[in-house]
Amino acid sequence: MSGILEGKRVLITGVLMESSIAFHTAKLAQEQGAEIILTAFPRPTLTERIAKKLPKPTKVIELDVTNDEHMGRLADVVGEELGGLDGVVHSIGFAPQDALGGNFLNTPFESVATAMHVSAYSLKSLTMACLPLMQNGGSVVGLTFDAQFAWPQYDWMGPAKAALEATSRYIARDLGKQNIRCNLISAGPLGSMAAKSIPGFDGLAAIWDNRSPLEWDLKDPEPAGKGVVALLSDWFPKTTGEIIHVDGGLHAIGA
Repeated sequence: MSGILEGKRVLITGVLMESSIAFHTAKLAQEQGAEIILTAFPRPTLTERIAKKLPKPTKVIELDVTNDEHMGRLADVVGEELGGLDGVVHSIGFAPQDALGGNFLNTPFESVATAMHVSAYSLKSLTMACLPLMQNGGSVVGLTFDAQFAWPQYDWMGPAKAALEATSRYIARDLGKQNIRCNLISAGPLGSMAAKSIPGFDGLAAIWDNRSPLEWDLKDPEPAGKGVVALLSDWFPKTTGEIIHVDGGLHAIGA
């Protein structure tokens, strides 16, 4: 029996650690039949080392989503390797330290602008950079952390994720005529590189111990990876502009 991504070509960003959602997405995508290419920044050698743990060899290319030169050559580089794309995974987020950890009211605009550029605007710029390779339509999938709420310590990454969620809806609106879907997975907290950069993350994660209907494992990114792979597949052919929660159900519980 073939996998649900058999014959698909997918670009995946954000593979920094074996514990990341992006790594498990890459692993599952290969297991489900996809041919993938990874992007990395700022340390491609780190991603190349992690990529060796995937089921199959894959190329890693350097990509800074705030660098116009990098974005301008992306389609050519990926096209040479894969010929085209059927899916793009946006697993990119960053905020300077002074934009996190309880400093919300004192964060300078320069730090907020960086968080917005890297974490939200890049969904649009990455999608548009890959658009020439998606001649037959495709699926763009990003990762968010439920921006309906103000989370402890999360600070300006909250508004950045809210901007990401809005950006996804507008991409879905504008690229639907080209049969390109754009959706997000809203995952619960995980012990990833991004999480470790958030001061007080343990306190945020503890919320899931008390309120999540399904038991939540901080060390298991596979459920979120499965969600991404499902959205990359043809099993959601008419779903776009959506946010799928893979958070143990906590988003549905008031208290």
